[in-house]
Amino acid sequence: MEKGRDAGQTEAAAEHAASAVRRADRDVGRIRWLRGQVVRLSKRLPLRRRFSRGLAHGLMSAFAAVAAYVPTQVFGLREGFWAAITAVAVAQTEFGATRSTARDQFTGAAIGGLVGLSAFLGLGPSLWAYAAAVVLATLACWLVNVASACRLAGITATIILLVPHVGPVERMAASRVVEVGWGVCVAITTVWIVTRVNRRLAPEKPA
Repeated sequence: MEKGRDAGQTEAAAEHAASAVRRADRDVGRIRWLRGQVVRLSKRLPLRRRFSRGLAHGLMSAFAAVAAYVPTQVFGLREGFWAAITAVAVAQTEFGATRSTARDQFTGAAIGGLVGLSAFLGLGPSLWAYAAAVVLATLACWLVNVASACRLAGITATIILLVPHVGPVERMAASRVVEVGWGVCVAITTVWIVTRVNRRLAPEKPA
């Protein structure tokens, strides 16, 4: 009886997990569809509106990139350009999209940095270690339910294992994560401020 009950509970748990995976896949599909709709609608905007929105986005991205890059030079970080790259990648015209991209950027950098460093220390700087790091970094992103961070995790592992560097690899990995984290913080803060200012300058009209 107990074995049958345990088997039933196991099957129920497996079905529940499979159902959760299906719901997650549907949600991801809906998000991608909505993003596609937004892109298509933005392409239909008048030229003047596209110019103003593009200019505003460019100015915001440039400000975030500079604000992220300058402190890294003050503190002597050798690869501060990663903070600027991250700020440009994260800064979006909508705060919700910015938060989602920021999560992916930081999670991917953290996982890729940890896996890449572990592969380097455990297997050495070999092509097999690099391939294993990419596989494990991608798998880790899926396991923590942030599959959208897979690309950056693989890129970070690539940087650690394939890009020549000066000094200990531990320092390179830590610097990479810190720079990405700083760029994420600057981008989120910049977009949040811009969003608040826009709401004050153009308050929503009552229906």
